[in-house]
Amino acid sequence: MLEIRPTCEHCNKDLPFDSEEAMICTFECTFCSNCAENVLLEVCPNCGGGFEKRPIRPKHLLEKYPVSTTIVHKPVNVEAHLKRIKNR
Repeated sequence: MLEIRPTCEHCNKDLPFDSEEAMICTFECTFCSNCAENVLLEVCPNCGGGFEKRPIRPKHLLEKYPVSTTIVHKPVNVEAHLKRIKNR
């Protein structure tokens, strides 16, 4: 089951369970669509994989399957990230 993390790891933007902007990689690194597309250029800075739109957990299941409240805020060194992408 997905954790459904509450914020973007880079900019710390709120990404509630029903956000249409949440993007995740295969390891559930979570970023807003703006950061994933325009800052990270569709490459996860943690694993090097791509991003997909995070599914929305149905509201009626939140009590039984609560979303994560743990904030992971690790702003990306964008210059280093872009250099890694370029050198792949």
